[in-house]
Amino acid sequence: MKNNTLKELKSFLLLWSTQSLSALGSSMTNFALVIWSYQARGSALTTALLSVCSYAPYVLTSIFAGALSDRWNKKAIMLISDSFAALGTLCVLMLLRSGRLEIWHLYILNALNGLMNSFQQPASDVSVSLLAPEKHYQKISGLRTFSNSLTTVLTPVAATALLSLTSIETVIAFDLATFATAFITLLFFIKIPKAAIQDKSESVLRLAGSGLKYLKKNRGILDLILFLAAINFTASVFNAALPALMLSPKVGNTSAYGIITTASGAAMLLGSIAATMLPPPKSRVRVICNTLLLAMSMENFILSLGNGLPIWCAGAVLGWISIPIMNTNMEALLRSYIPISMQGRVYSARNTLQFFTIPLGYAAGGALIDGVFEPFMASEKTASVFTTLFGSAKGSGAAMLLFILGFLGVVTCLIFRSDSHIWALENKNSINK
Repeated sequence: MKNNTLKELKSFLLLWSTQSLSALGSSMTNFALVIWSYQARGSALTTALLSVCSYAPYVLTSIFAGALSDRWNKKAIMLISDSFAALGTLCVLMLLRSGRLEIWHLYILNALNGLMNSFQQPASDVSVSLLAPEKHYQKISGLRTFSNSLTTVLTPVAATALLSLTSIETVIAFDLATFATAFITLLFFIKIPKAAIQDKSESVLRLAGSGLKYLKKNRGILDLILFLAAINFTASVFNAALPALMLSPKVGNTSAYGIITTASGAAMLLGSIAATMLPPPKSRVRVICNTLLLAMSMENFILSLGNGLPIWCAGAVLGWISIPIMNTNMEALLRSYIPISMQGRVYSARNTLQFFTIPLGYAAGGALIDGVFEPFMASEKTASVFTTLFGSAKGSGAAMLLFILGFLGVVTCLIFRSDSHIWALENKNSINK
């Protein structure tokens, strides 16, 4: 970056780098706990419920949290929310050391973290808009996608290494150390400008409703969010199925799960670098539609039908390399169209609509694997067409489900690709602010 750009983005870069480090620590803890829970119970549904408990309160409270985020101090919200999350992580560490950690403890703590995230996320999104000039939205969107991708790459490598050399307690200790770094930096070294509030006398319900009204008035943005909601359902069913496939006897060990996750993260890292360096496209809508179609038409089929880590890694790369480009263009489009004074409540309305399918997908994925696909594959004869395609060991049901998800994802992309309201976003003047 040029010196002038660095000066303009100094506060953003400081916030972004420390929050990204903290996100890495949290991601490593979550990764380690997923392995711990699956090895303890051997149930896809039990493990998937960890994510259900995180997303359910997030979705239910997000729309109201965003309205409050527009009214309250953004910095205070982020500090308090992150502190609650760190307190939950500390509780996990104490329960582990005393030998009393149970799955239900994690469910409760994940639900509390999801509640805090419903406040933290819109405050963080608006803070980014306040800290960076609009001319840098493409660049900062790319940087945020880059850090998310880097976290995906480093999480399984670092977490697996620490688990092998030390213990899960060390992973959690690293998480707490990164939180402390981010907390101190935000508290003492970053000043977030105040955003204008349209009407401070408005009730929380009215503020929350205004976010939904904005989306209803701007049908193109609403349909684009619903597009992502449909994709998120397929993706969350996939995420519920992946541990059941990678941690099964068909694959053989926990390292395969980490290797596949690392390959996905490496692909996202490359994609995020491209997204940061590429100039703004003529059509963000076309980029969003094409990248999602590429992602949905690749990974599910290759992972379900492939045999061996090299093929699975290739599928992961093809499935994830275009996602950062999609995310960057989606974020830049929303930041450009939605007024900063309304971004908190609109982003929260978006979060409710776009992410409500995630807990449904995780719950459905876990239930389908444990109750439908694994029993079905276990009952199949050795020479049947299904065992020929997906195998016969535990995990073959997860492979069959991934195959079906491939078709579901492609059909979803084709349906929304023909939505005229989404294509109307090509004309910025069509958006009613």
